[in-house]
Amino acid sequence: MNLTLSKRGDYVVRSAICLARAYDSGTTKKLREVSAEMGVPRTFVSQILGDLVRAGLATSSFGKDGGYRLAREPGQTSLLEVVEAAEGPLAPDRCALGDGPCRWEAVCPLHETWGAAASSLREVLASTRLATVTERDRAIEAGTYPVPPDAHGLAAAVAVEDSVHVELPAASVAQRLRGEGAWLAPLADEADGEVASAHGESARVRVGPGGPAWLGKLVAVRLGEPVGDDEDLAVPILWEATGPSGLFPRLDGELRLRVVDADRSELRLAGHYRPPLGRAGHVIDDALLARVARATVRSFLRRVARAIDEAQRAPAPAPATPARGRAPRPA
Repeated sequence: MNLTLSKRGDYVVRSAICLARAYDSGTTKKLREVSAEMGVPRTFVSQILGDLVRAGLATSSFGKDGGYRLAREPGQTSLLEVVEAAEGPLAPDRCALGDGPCRWEAVCPLHETWGAAASSLREVLASTRLATVTERDRAIEAGTYPVPPDAHGLAAAVAVEDSVHVELPAASVAQRLRGEGAWLAPLADEADGEVASAHGESARVRVGPGGPAWLGKLVAVRLGEPVGDDEDLAVPILWEATGPSGLFPRLDGELRLRVVDADRSELRLAGHYRPPLGRAGHVIDDALLARVARATVRSFLRRVARAIDEAQRAPAPAPATPARGRAPRPA
């Protein structure tokens, strides 16, 4: 039995949470900001926020500093009001055992029970403040919210595999892969500070094809101990994307090196990709997931290949020039 919100109800609740998060700052939210932060389609977001305005839950203003804002504090707004702004009154309008409304001359045996269940749902939603839901959203974003015992399991991980050629002999690539992670340095986001230089520690690397803001574009990469020889080397790899909210995508796999010919090597990445969950635990659809998984793995492999190639071809540092007027010290 489907007890979830409609897509419109989904978007209205997300948008209300977005406005609630900004309420204490006194700032308004632009349409593009709500769309990017909450994954609401840009072509639909004005209608969604219009639902909140028509229900008296939000206000809108024009001008440079204009935008949308909650009409009252999140603690004074119930979740029932938000849901009904999109779904309409949450009351059964059809007989539970029939096609039309429940009439006394043809009342069904479920009439009173079904009505009581609907009333209980309204009571729970009415007693839940928007502020409470917003705090949960913040806790989920921070990773501090405990998983409820009746939570749905994570979406099943999907198998991913891709490869890229490196214009270097396998021995040179193997040397890089055994280089304790230093070859990751060119990929690091400069704003993140130092990059780990040892296996078992993680580096933060920019990867990914873009997309909804909650997917994130930074990945914490952890390399395992390489196993094998220069012609068949395997390196366990684990990476997890970071983002502003939700459960982050994660890849657990293996980076394998093999010989193509005397001057070329192949790097193949295979493993399992766990799709991300966005705000309110929504899993991206299968088609988008497949594109994101393929594009992210491809992007990562290309950057790895380029970093290895550039590190290998970098010129050796020039020897220090003796100070003028002083003879070099004998060896």
